[in-house]
Amino acid sequence: MEKSTDKFASDQEPHIPQASYDLRILQALRRIIRAVDIHSHKLSSLHNITGPQLACLMAIKEEAPISSSHLAKKVYLSPSTVVGIVDRLEEKNLVKRNRDSKDRRLVHLLMTPLGEKLVDEAPSLLQETLANSLVELPEIEQVSITLALEKLVDLMEARHIGAAPLLETGSLSKGK
Repeated sequence: MEKSTDKFASDQEPHIPQASYDLRILQALRRIIRAVDIHSHKLSSLHNITGPQLACLMAIKEEAPISSSHLAKKVYLSPSTVVGIVDRLEEKNLVKRNRDSKDRRLVHLLMTPLGEKLVDEAPSLLQETLANSLVELPEIEQVSITLALEKLVDLMEARHIGAAPLLETGSLSKGK
């Protein structure tokens, strides 16, 4: 497990009483969000790729040749977001676009050898300690965690909020 480098490390946090479930839940959610953010930054700095970019590469490798619209559905991102991601992957020489020989309107995405190498060497999209720990749990505990998190989403009335299994970090405003 990664050690926190935050200036607000756990030994400096104020004590939260056991019965203060709202504060304990908020603190747990903040820790989860921070851990996901740290993992995303680590992925970016070590492999020069973001989580959504890696997810797209993995899907392209699995489904190639694949269209942008099919890729968007596969990785649970909007088509416009996927176009931007593919543009950046192409700039990095990780994927290439090929026009269909019969219907020139169709564009297929393919991996380059460099893209294949990156996918083969890249770590899990899910934080590795979490991914490994989840696999070790009995299925009943995996189901329990999943249902508890989904219940929390329902309690927050957040089912309508679009949320791909992949987290895009950064600005929440439209002008990214």
